[in-house]
Amino acid sequence: MLSRPRRNRQSAAIRGQVRETVLTPANLVQPIFLMPDPHARLPIASLPGTFRLGIEEVVKEVAACRSLGIYSFIMFPAVPEEHKDKTGTYATSAENFYLHAATRLKTEFPDICLISDVALDPYSTDGHDGLVVNGKIDNDQTLPLIDAMAVAQARAGFDVIGPSEMMDGRVASIRKALDAEGYTDVSIMSYTAKYASAFYGPFRDALDSAPRLLKDVPTDKKTYQMDPANRREALREAALDAAEGADYLMVKPAINYLDIIRELADAHPLPIAAYHVSGECAMLLAAAERGWLDYQQAASEALLSIRRAGATVIISYFAKDFAKWCQRDFH
Repeated sequence: MLSRPRRNRQSAAIRGQVRETVLTPANLVQPIFLMPDPHARLPIASLPGTFRLGIEEVVKEVAACRSLGIYSFIMFPAVPEEHKDKTGTYATSAENFYLHAATRLKTEFPDICLISDVALDPYSTDGHDGLVVNGKIDNDQTLPLIDAMAVAQARAGFDVIGPSEMMDGRVASIRKALDAEGYTDVSIMSYTAKYASAFYGPFRDALDSAPRLLKDVPTDKKTYQMDPANRREALREAALDAAEGADYLMVKPAINYLDIIRELADAHPLPIAAYHVSGECAMLLAAAERGWLDYQQAASEALLSIRRAGATVIISYFAKDFAKWCQRDFH
């Protein structure tokens, strides 16, 4: 045989020479669930190894991640019920612990990239990403609310605004609002192809942000999140977001949508982000706990597959562990 592909696999050194895809901690974003109690550290039962944290614990977590080479963080607020209402007014309140935490983190760690979440569901008594009006999620009445939220987050110090609510026209609306307030350097990471997935369960447990079982309120998010059956629709969403001024395009979830990541990476010069969501991680963790999978090998392979599909930025609950493995293996 003249051609023997196995010659390029015969040693670790040779495999390293010809490796096509490289993943480093610089590609990873560590999610943070923030609570108002400054010293809170509460485990999330459905997502082992992940915690709801108060700001004092978050400071420790960010410092630990930085020592491992992770400098990017996406933060979500676990808002107490007493702060919630129909229109999510607490999102822009001067008392909002989420905004205060962002300012603290950027003061103590000016070199980190801090990504926000823009949607009504953490703040809404309805548990929906947009404003519920007459039993429907009203797209256009939601836009001013998320514009104000984005401006408040930029003012607090967030580097990147993450609109996750999937309202039509929100990228252009947020960009206009940010620019009008002088935040022209604040980026937008648009949740471009956010699917109505079954894999968000542990995340909603962490934030208590699932749609509420209320009269005349939809019990799912299928009228604004994308149908898992659709591929070309993701390309349409990406074209719109790019034209409206997005700086990153995101696919969520990741593992079940590697084809969509590749489609967007091939079609657009913008960086592609992928959210390796809670349910995807929880499944692997559960199998590893039972001894059915090797956690390090399986988690590393999952992250590598997302990178190979075309994602430049990967949000994952495995980020910190992966960075530890990289540091250990390097030394």
